[in-house]
Amino acid sequence: MSTVYEPKDYKSDQYVRWCPGCGDHAALNCLYKAMAETGIPPYRTAVLSGIGCSSRLPYYTETYGFHTIHGRGAAIATGVKTARPDLSVWLITGDGDCLAIGGNHFIHAVRRNVDINIVLMNNKIYGLTKGQYSPTSDRGFVSKSSPYGTVEDPFVPAELTLGARGTFFARGLDVDLKNLTDLFVASAKHKGTSVTEVLVNCVIFNAGTHAPVADRELRAEKTVYLRHGEKMLFGKDRDKGLVLDGLKLKAVTVGQDGYTAEDILVHDAHETDPVLHNMLAMMGGDLPVAMGVIRDVEAPAYDQSVHQQIEEVKAKRPERTLQEMLMAGETWEIK
Repeated sequence: MSTVYEPKDYKSDQYVRWCPGCGDHAALNCLYKAMAETGIPPYRTAVLSGIGCSSRLPYYTETYGFHTIHGRGAAIATGVKTARPDLSVWLITGDGDCLAIGGNHFIHAVRRNVDINIVLMNNKIYGLTKGQYSPTSDRGFVSKSSPYGTVEDPFVPAELTLGARGTFFARGLDVDLKNLTDLFVASAKHKGTSVTEVLVNCVIFNAGTHAPVADRELRAEKTVYLRHGEKMLFGKDRDKGLVLDGLKLKAVTVGQDGYTAEDILVHDAHETDPVLHNMLAMMGGDLPVAMGVIRDVEAPAYDQSVHQQIEEVKAKRPERTLQEMLMAGETWEIK
């Protein structure tokens, strides 16, 4: 009889040291639930991180864990998964850790399609170092390191992921616990690099940065939750939807201007062509922000390919020990 795990089985005995009200608390609890739902035992799970507020998370899980160095979490997670493909490997990171000093490691982990689950906590600020602007902060954002406003355009994690040929990208809210748990489960099931961006609130240094989409009263009108195989409908009455208007997406109201429910696009997360996924990922402004699993396609995973290659080489080479390898081929004896 197989063991049934509960969320508490993945909790450590460590006191959770985040500010009260920080969105990381919600993400952590959703992660516990998702781990239990996947049924992968704690002893077959590894949680790694870099440096930052969110990167404290490995201390709070009763699994294998490694609090690594700034920005290098993706590189170390790649090594862990390649050496131990039997482990479920989670990388917990933030917008600064992942997209600034860790940007190079992030894009190459995505490009290689290593079978790791990246949870990218995006609060658009450096919280641990007390309030500097980050790679995802909006142009004009005033912070301790940009007192007159930033003069840079931000990274969009989805755009960066898909640009690196990512096979899985999802976006969720720290206040939407049920759906966020589902996204983590989908991430764990994906074979390859999965990136789940979590829009989290930093109550101390950037409170309310996601309020336009996270506020309960605004969320239904300002976001569209995508589910594979379902119409892209949104709004309090589910009477709005997305259609293609030439080469662009357009939000319409069903029953107005001649649009019917049949005109609304159906989400296909498994479509290999990323064009529409890119369009969905970049929505905002007059269009609702896309939540849910935006892209989920199959492709060879790096760690699986490495082990397959090793087995193929072993089959062609009779040597099984170091001594046999050293003595293989042409040798000389010196007297």
